[in-house]
Amino acid sequence: MTASAVPAQAEQERRRARRIEAWSIAWMLPALAIWGWFAFLMLADYGPESGGRALCRAPLVGPSSEGIACRDELRRWPALLGILAMAVIVTVTAAATIVYAKVLSHLAHRDGPGAVPQD
Repeated sequence: MTASAVPAQAEQERRRARRIEAWSIAWMLPALAIWGWFAFLMLADYGPESGGRALCRAPLVGPSSEGIACRDELRRWPALLGILAMAVIVTVTAAATIVYAKVLSHLAHRDGPGAVPQD
């Protein structure tokens, strides 16, 4: 490998690291949205209002409301666990792409202009 090829390869690695970092940001946005949705479903009361507050209690706030008006499928545990699983998968993907981008960036800076090529 020639000395001029090393900076070109390092620049290519830096571009690749920036592209992967953009993907990590793209994965973080839906992860945050899904976590927000999950928190809303777990903490916000819902249903028709009675006396200025919602009739149905959120799963983590109070005891389960069993009325007909409170039968929202998204507030039941199987759906909530599915949303939680989706949030975890997207979050792990975002974290993995962040780590990969940081490793690529570190490797690119290590092979920068002052580096000595190893044969």
